[in-house]
Amino acid sequence: MTFFPTVGPKDKDAQTYYDEALGLIERADELGYRHVKTVEHYFFSYGGYSPDPVTFLAAAAARTRNVRIITGAVIPAFTHPVKLAGKLAMLDNLSHGRLDVGFGRAFLPDEFAAFGISIDDSRAIFAEGVEACRRLWSEEDVVWEGRFHRFGPVTLQPRTVQQPHPPIYIATAMSQESCEEAGRNGYHLLLVPATSNRERTQELIAAYRTARAEAGHEGEGNVQLSYPCYLAEDGAEARRIARYDEERYNERLGEAVRAWGEVSSSAYPGYEKILDATRNYDFDKKLADNKLLAGTPDEVLTQLKEIESWYGADITVSLTIHSGLLPVEQSRRSLELFAEHVAPHFAAQGR
Repeated sequence: MTFFPTVGPKDKDAQTYYDEALGLIERADELGYRHVKTVEHYFFSYGGYSPDPVTFLAAAAARTRNVRIITGAVIPAFTHPVKLAGKLAMLDNLSHGRLDVGFGRAFLPDEFAAFGISIDDSRAIFAEGVEACRRLWSEEDVVWEGRFHRFGPVTLQPRTVQQPHPPIYIATAMSQESCEEAGRNGYHLLLVPATSNRERTQELIAAYRTARAEAGHEGEGNVQLSYPCYLAEDGAEARRIARYDEERYNERLGEAVRAWGEVSSSAYPGYEKILDATRNYDFDKKLADNKLLAGTPDEVLTQLKEIESWYGADITVSLTIHSGLLPVEQSRRSLELFAEHVAPHFAAQGR
């Protein structure tokens, strides 16, 4: 389950949103959900209530016992690696070894500008931050002489519970280069199918797995796909709710990416078109293309079976259930209906 807030002070105060989300996380733990994760964003109603995933997930860890805790994702460009590695090691301890660490490059020009970082350097600073964190977790007396940071020798405390380090995921929207790099390094992958068509998502997964195999890593790695999810006993009602929430999400995304109308970067080819994509948003097409899940449990199960036929039975699906815009009771109902009527189909197959 993914938490991606798309609310701001005019919609709902942050304290209320956090209380609602943490209540849903407690219920998800009771129902047997396997993970909860959240994003890192700033300033906008598009994710802005989650500027620090570690703080939110520490609260989630304190309220749960079994569900894994995932950063989806932290941004190395915006935090010194010694600080970031230390915060995440502490979270691994607080969760008793339930942490998976997702790292992301970020893509909003206004965020890079606020931190005084060139968006053109995003790939290089991302790669440096991930590798620095990995070494700080798994080695002692680390000396780092990078382009963006220099430190050491230092030995991080606390040490992580999971050795040599927590599982590492790389988040990407549409970059094949990022997928291949994740595979070569033996990391796992976080994807958002809504940003690409089915064929492109298949290409990204294939590129990741090919690179992973060629580098000699065992197994295919965990590929996690995120989907908005809306369930109700009445399918038409579920789709009505989904349309409202998704159209508001698109509005908030449009506000956040407005700077791409004036910015271009070789590090983000094609992103100048993202603003046009928000202006041409089509809920019905998105639903027909299985880029969101909405309907009765049986209808959503049918969608998931088709998604499984596209991407394979070994993918992990992460459900985005509560943006904060819908009544929390509706989000809780989606959570429970999925657990009661959809998840058992896959559990019966040992998944």
